[in-house]
Amino acid sequence: MVVVTVAEVLAGLYIGTQREYIGSVNEQKRQAEEQHQLQIEKARSLEREQIAREMHDVLAHRISLISMHSGALAYRTDLNQEQVQETSALISATAREALSDLRQVLGVLRGDEPLQPQPTLSELPALVTEARDAGMNIRFTSEVDDATLVPETLGRTLYRIAQEALTNAAKHSPTATVSMGVSGQRGDGLTMTVSNVRRPASAAGASGAGLGLVGMRERVALAGGQLTIHDEFRRFTLEAWLPWPT
Repeated sequence: MVVVTVAEVLAGLYIGTQREYIGSVNEQKRQAEEQHQLQIEKARSLEREQIAREMHDVLAHRISLISMHSGALAYRTDLNQEQVQETSALISATAREALSDLRQVLGVLRGDEPLQPQPTLSELPALVTEARDAGMNIRFTSEVDDATLVPETLGRTLYRIAQEALTNAAKHSPTATVSMGVSGQRGDGLTMTVSNVRRPASAAGASGAGLGLVGMRERVALAGGQLTIHDEFRRFTLEAWLPWPT
């Protein structure tokens, strides 16, 4: 009877231990699945935030150009018929590009299509040309020997900063000359400076929520850089430095 009792006790302890072990394994599995799901949700959230920033940068720039051209048609009476047609065609083309960008972003959010390749520093001259064609007066200099060697993420950040800076300049000081320069090298980092005379707030004729500057600060912070803004004596100057590791 002692042997039987001891065997029953040992069997009970064994079964209890196995149940606890199985329960522990199942709990760890459940926690791992929850953690994995949280990581997926976090990745989706970060991707959506990135898409939202890209949408703001792209659409704000396009709409700013449309506003400039339509304003010229509304207030300039010295334009001849050919100039009016050219400006109208440019407004129409810019509006189509903005609509295409919006559809592409919405398609990404719905999961219908992947995010298209993003711009790099090599495409910065094209951005300046586009703004000049829209009527902006821009003095652009680049002291980067080979923009193709700049890492993609670093180049995209500088491109978006330049895009937002030009959008702000077109919104607040459409007739002012904008000075933009980019310089630097591997190991020292890259510096972009954008400066323009700013009209008084009462005469600016444009309003904004300041989301562009907020977005620029976030981009620079994520890249480990520094963003300095000076807004005094009616001159607005923005300087962004981003690290370029060796």
